[in-house]
Amino acid sequence: MRFSVRHFLFELREIFGPRTLSGAIVVLIAMLAMFGFTSPGLTQSGRVSSPRPTPSPTPSDDEERVQTEEIKLNVVAFDEKGGFVSDVKGTDLVITENDILHQPTSVRRVPANVLIVMDTGGEMRQIKGLDHTRRTAKALVASLRPEDSVAVMYYADTAEIVGEWTTDKSETERAINRTKFGRRSVLVDALNTATDFLLKVPGGNKHLVLITDGTDSLGRRDEKRNAMHRLLSTEISVHVLSYARMEAEDIAPRTKGISNSPPPKAMPDEIAAQLPNGARDVATAPKAKTVNLDRTLLRKLKSRKTDLEVSEKEFDSLAENTNGTSIVPETVDEMVDRTAFIAKMIDASYVVTYVPKFPLHDKNTPAERNIDVTSKREGLLVQARRKIVIDRTK
Repeated sequence: MRFSVRHFLFELREIFGPRTLSGAIVVLIAMLAMFGFTSPGLTQSGRVSSPRPTPSPTPSDDEERVQTEEIKLNVVAFDEKGGFVSDVKGTDLVITENDILHQPTSVRRVPANVLIVMDTGGEMRQIKGLDHTRRTAKALVASLRPEDSVAVMYYADTAEIVGEWTTDKSETERAINRTKFGRRSVLVDALNTATDFLLKVPGGNKHLVLITDGTDSLGRRDEKRNAMHRLLSTEISVHVLSYARMEAEDIAPRTKGISNSPPPKAMPDEIAAQLPNGARDVATAPKAKTVNLDRTLLRKLKSRKTDLEVSEKEFDSLAENTNGTSIVPETVDEMVDRTAFIAKMIDASYVVTYVPKFPLHDKNTPAERNIDVTSKREGLLVQARRKIVIDRTK
């Protein structure tokens, strides 16, 4: 049945009489206002449309978000005989951060992610060679656990990833064989690329292994320090197999005016081997006592020697502050042999986390945190010294 205003007024007149019709109209107006007469729902069907409820705010709109910061580091665990300890718990460890005690929130044993970075360039290299570096990298891969994931990068004129993450050791060796030599050594680019590459890997137990003399051909000392400093803001452990001392000792006699040692080679052996027979013989022939009157070359050799000596100390400090290992062998054969020790240190690592008592990004707290982990369990020996440098520019 259709509803009409005229019909409704007639019914009111019958009820109230003519004299009270005006009062009835007032009642009608009030009723129309109450039922929302102007709404389309009433004029079409006589039914009143219910207003849509206003959504109440969700708890996330009112609650304050609290971000929990956590520091992650690698802890190496051995017994008194040098064997790996496989059952380390949080209650076994004591963490001190700037001499303030902390308790671990987690202790996990996970396979390692190992990025091997090979230095295959440099115009003044004498000992560092592509074949030696490849041998060293392959020896390291052979010593790692089967479940460890390995990637390969090399740098010479450019820095390049030649092997993505894999647990297939044969594939890793093929990647090592794809490395090339070059005239320059862009160490700074390599450090930044390696850091970016490792930071993309989820989880922990990240290791960077550098087979290098530690120098940059472009002389970018400030950029080099910044790249090394950046590694201190990550959880990456840095291990170094260094050519620095071998190169410095080889170059030392040539920094003098008169030397019984042969002068520096005009080019690396890899390049000389590609020359025609006559030219190759001249380039590789042994030299007798030399008198070096080239002052420019002497200055360059002395600068190279100083750079090598400084680099050895810098990378030794970087390895120590990232709970890594620094090996400075005296021969290339020793370098190959010591890869087993670095693999042992990598594979004895636990990933330990804790919540710092002072927020990392609070400007009123120290930007550098010196962290030490010790054992309170009898017979358990741990190594975990690390310096964390907080980047507050982001």
